[in-house]
Amino acid sequence: MSLLERLNNDMKQAMKNKEKDRLTTIRMVKASLQNEAIKFGKQELSEEEELTVLSREVKQRKDSLQEFEKAGRQDLVEKIQTELKHVEIYMPQQLSEEEVTEIVKEAIAETGAASKADMGRVMAVLMPKVKGKADGSLVNKLVQQHLS
Repeated sequence: MSLLERLNNDMKQAMKNKEKDRLTTIRMVKASLQNEAIKFGKQELSEEEELTVLSREVKQRKDSLQEFEKAGRQDLVEKIQTELKHVEIYMPQQLSEEEVTEIVKEAIAETGAASKADMGRVMAVLMPKVKGKADGSLVNKLVQQHLS
């Protein structure tokens, strides 16, 4: 079942169950996917492109969450946390920090990186392997730790 089919089914279910927050979030994600398809002039996105859009949606919500927490806007914090929970359902299973660490070590060995100057090469090898499965900031932090 494609992501859009899942979203449509979940949207219908949210309507039936009168889950307003879930319905709104699903509609936002669906709109982002459709906008991306229009941008590329495609009828349907590939799984990788869908994952990119979902990752972007999660990142936007996490960034918003941080900003609202700094501003002390608890009402918006709760709303964004709810949205984030609904969007993360569609993301692939996230890797643990230990699993990401192993992948980072493999990528460093593969590229022969020795210093922070080689970080770009390591990230170029690493990111396709963990795309959508690990937070980019965690990956970045682990690569920096292992290269220093």
